[in-house]
Amino acid sequence: MKSALRWIGAALVAAGVCATYSGAAWADVKIGMTVSATGPAASLGIPEKNTSALLPKEIAGQKIDYIVLDDATDSTQAVKNARKLTSEDHVDALIGSTVVPNSLAMIDIVNETQTPMISMAAAASIVEPMDAKRSWVFKTPQNDILMATAIAQHMANHGVKTVAFIGFADAYGESWFKEFGKAADLAKIKVVANERFARNDASVTGQVLKMMSQNPDAVLIAGAGTPAALPEKTLRERGYKGKYYQTHGVANNDFLRVCGKDCEGTYLPSGPLLVADQLPDSNPVKKASLAYKHAYESANGTGSISTFGGHAWDAGLLLQRAIPVALKKGQPGTPQFREALRAALESTKDMPGSHGIFNMSASDHAGLDQRARVMVQIVDGKWKLASD
Repeated sequence: MKSALRWIGAALVAAGVCATYSGAAWADVKIGMTVSATGPAASLGIPEKNTSALLPKEIAGQKIDYIVLDDATDSTQAVKNARKLTSEDHVDALIGSTVVPNSLAMIDIVNETQTPMISMAAAASIVEPMDAKRSWVFKTPQNDILMATAIAQHMANHGVKTVAFIGFADAYGESWFKEFGKAADLAKIKVVANERFARNDASVTGQVLKMMSQNPDAVLIAGAGTPAALPEKTLRERGYKGKYYQTHGVANNDFLRVCGKDCEGTYLPSGPLLVADQLPDSNPVKKASLAYKHAYESANGTGSISTFGGHAWDAGLLLQRAIPVALKKGQPGTPQFREALRAALESTKDMPGSHGIFNMSASDHAGLDQRARVMVQIVDGKWKLASD
């Protein structure tokens, strides 16, 4: 535990977070979290839940209370959790949810209650287009267009002319198809198939056969967590020999475990955290990524790090910067404090997180640029920073 605390302290220093403030002590700051710790996205939500235990219990002289709920990868439950946290627990901010459909479903509640929310899901539609509702919403994962562009560029560089797409039959898959379509068009790559599957499907044979009938140079699987292994395993079983790509939604060790040898050679874009040890020292994100990695593994064991936990960590870092600013303008538990917290989050500049450098603005509530991505390949069952 002492080791974990030392690494947590180092992480705060790496992020440039100041945890002192001379103002008067008020009521506790309450942070509500809803994560998908069970259900199809459990491999994403569990490390997020684990990370909540590493977040600071005091910031700027104020005690911080965390209320963590499980939404079971269900958007209806995510809404119930958000309603409870805002209306019964009167939290000052929300972190969540793990997946896109849940996060989208929570937007009306955070707007109604004027509570800032930091999503840990990727789709740009969570924060775009910016409007009155989304002015209360921020997110820490990379926008899908940022990652889609990296995939399309990599495909073009490796001679891919045609690609078959299969994604989740929900907002995650739809967002990825839309954004990858833009990137593929710019790279002069033709999308020859567009298939969908549910997160809890047991078979995708029909979809795979349709994809293979088009004889694509590559396939892109737009899924998240362990369910994304199913299309790839089925494609391998059916003998597809082209190039395989996944999204950053699979960047955790549970995916490697479930997919096994069937994912050998697969490419995907990822946040730098996934291969933090392999980054050159000149990478501006390496220090912050390693700080979180060491904090998490000190508490949960060597090799336990997950990029998805990093999204929760970065949400915590954003709040650690914003809370001292908001305390100068309002008392926790009040509308004034929540608005000040929202404004402070929106003003975040040059904050290093585990996945990138955050620069928020009134029109950009994601705040990440190309420093938040690298291309990775699965080699010998491990993540390897791609050399090309």
